[in-house]
Amino acid sequence: MIPQEIIRRKRDGAALDKSEIAFFIAGLTQGSISEGQAAALAMAIFFRGMTRAECAALTRAMTNSGKVLDWGRADLPGPVLDKHSTGGVGDNISLILAPAVAACGGYLPMISGRGLGHTGGTLDKLESIPGYDAKPSEAAFIQVVKGVGCAIIGQTQELAPADRRLYAIRDVTATVESIPLITASILSKKLAAGLQGLVMDVKTGSGAFMAELEDARALALSLAEVAVAAGLPTVSLITDMNQPLASAAGNAVEMLHAIEHLRGDRREPRVQEVVVALGAEMLLLGGLVASLEEGRRRIETALDSGAAAERFARMVAALGGPADLMERSRHYLPGAPITLAVKPKRAGHVRAIDTRAVGLAVVALGGGRTRPQDPIDHAVGLTRLAGLGAAVGPSQPLALIHALSEAAAQEAARQLLAAYEIGDEAPEVEPVVIERLAG
Repeated sequence: MIPQEIIRRKRDGAALDKSEIAFFIAGLTQGSISEGQAAALAMAIFFRGMTRAECAALTRAMTNSGKVLDWGRADLPGPVLDKHSTGGVGDNISLILAPAVAACGGYLPMISGRGLGHTGGTLDKLESIPGYDAKPSEAAFIQVVKGVGCAIIGQTQELAPADRRLYAIRDVTATVESIPLITASILSKKLAAGLQGLVMDVKTGSGAFMAELEDARALALSLAEVAVAAGLPTVSLITDMNQPLASAAGNAVEMLHAIEHLRGDRREPRVQEVVVALGAEMLLLGGLVASLEEGRRRIETALDSGAAAERFARMVAALGGPADLMERSRHYLPGAPITLAVKPKRAGHVRAIDTRAVGLAVVALGGGRTRPQDPIDHAVGLTRLAGLGAAVGPSQPLALIHALSEAAAQEAARQLLAAYEIGDEAPEVEPVVIERLAG
């Protein structure tokens, strides 16, 4: 087969057969197909789409491009579960959810990604912890999952390597918002992780890749159908991203926010609701509870009792981080030298937020990437982000900017002022969990 002929066929709207897809993914994995050719196919898929059969074939090819974990050998006494978010701003849910579900008897081999476009990546947030090994050996990964109940790591060289390469290419070629590519990317990693149940957090709104609710539903349905066809029970929750989920956006600042949530120092209602809702679904999928109501109670108890915080601390220490991170988080997490309060031009209430622009402000500060090879600064970001309906004014800023220089802080302030709409009256704010779709 010739790669450019496969690209041409998809460019012209043809459905690729599974042998063509397998050939292309094998070449991408082995290096015989270039980044340019992969980018061209991704763009063709972006515009022409894929049938469910093509998407399933792409998912299988990417899953089988590397090793598939078999947890039967580990003899775990509970179900192997996971959650995945389609990405947003201030979305640090995995850092809170994984240890909470582990404290309830689940086992979570969570394979996370880096920042993609305007959204932050869980892996980048974890790497703000000194010493944290986000790429342990397979043996170490299995040992931590078995001993602690959860391990959040990045993609290893062995797990879905084709996805790792394509993921980086999509990030810098404006081909992120493709339902077939998103579906195959997510599910290839999850299937390679050997899961028994998966809960999807599909975002919609101004800060989501699927800004429109109908597009989010289409993605949720695609994920459910392809996952179920592969034998992976899946439930999707569609959640709101018309404002940052947490009041922090960045790497170290989101890590600190998650630690404070686990410790019970402060628990923002939107973050708490998403953690509890997703956690309840995971426990129900895993057969650990008899109802969603019981699942919600179990997750809340895991947080309130400190059991979730204890699991997180053990996970960090087991993967090379400091054993006293929970007690001395500000000592270990990096901080930026410049802090600037962004004050709106008038007093009032937050009427609307261009959440994507907020995420891009973090990228411009150095907290995200415009190219796969770009380094990021874990210290920069935004805190005290005002949410929809919040009263703002001279004494109540829109946010605090954490920057490396005064110039970078001023530019981020300009971007944030443009991203916020201020009015006299507070708007009605929609619930953070919008819809549930069972696979």
